[in-house]
Amino acid sequence: MISAYKTQITMINFKWEGVMPAITTQFDADFYLDLKAFQLNLSAQIEAGVHGIILGGTLGEASTLSSKEKSTLLATSIEQVERKIPVILNIAEQSTSVAVALARQAEDEGADGLMLLPPMRYKATDEETVAYFSAIASSTTLPIMIYNNPVDYKIMVTLEMFEKLSKYKNINAVKESTRDTTNVTRMINHFGDRYKILCGVDTIALECLLMGASGWVAGLVDAFPQETVAIYTYCKAGEWEKARAVFRWFLPLLELDISPQLVQNIKLCEVATGLGTGYVRPPRMPLTGQAHDQVQDLLLRGLEMRPQNLDYKKYL
Repeated sequence: MISAYKTQITMINFKWEGVMPAITTQFDADFYLDLKAFQLNLSAQIEAGVHGIILGGTLGEASTLSSKEKSTLLATSIEQVERKIPVILNIAEQSTSVAVALARQAEDEGADGLMLLPPMRYKATDEETVAYFSAIASSTTLPIMIYNNPVDYKIMVTLEMFEKLSKYKNINAVKESTRDTTNVTRMINHFGDRYKILCGVDTIALECLLMGASGWVAGLVDAFPQETVAIYTYCKAGEWEKARAVFRWFLPLLELDISPQLVQNIKLCEVATGLGTGYVRPPRMPLTGQAHDQVQDLLLRGLEMRPQNLDYKKYL
């Protein structure tokens, strides 16, 4: 059933394509939301030319945010982007009823779309996972992207499961994070253009775009927005040599996205580029010792060789 509390806010129509940052949540030294720092980062993303933003994902430290804080971040983002790009809210819950309630609330509060993880904590069966996604899709008119990440979340959304979900017209995209680039081709071969596919793993984004992915849900974009948008834009313009050149420089940094400490890694990068406070909310703790030094050394080398005078905007 569609929510009876439908908002009068007009959501924007958008395509699931382009660079969509899994944007970080900025905190101060006391672990409160730092909205000024959040807006600074968001401004850099908009200026670079991102095509949408995703709130409350892993990088957004969603598991540490209250419902009120998520609403604050959503409202802040909607106001700042001025409906020029979509604002997507991630839902990662362990209860179907709570997930449905959050989907309805997100629609009421003006979100433009949703990203859905399978049920959390409990390793649901295929049938249970499909039922979970189906209940959420039936509760909202918002467009939905399924987050398929069996490596980190232990549930694989298979072709057969996507076949069952295809009857829901508002489930129309997949964040492809299986880390198997052939799955892009597998999905396209099976479904054609039924689902938009966005790469969700920074280190294989170039390969996924080559194989037909329509976009990139990116992580290191939070610290390096122009370089990330440049790679995507060069790909779409057929400027593959330019895309490869930036990607080759970027790869050592992109590998920070596939670590259990990806949040700490990327927030350290944000500090280096002036786009974040660096604070993580417990139980996460800042990097220290050898782990900190390794990321710092990698950052210094990357910044020394950082590409200059990227001309991607002439292709926009």
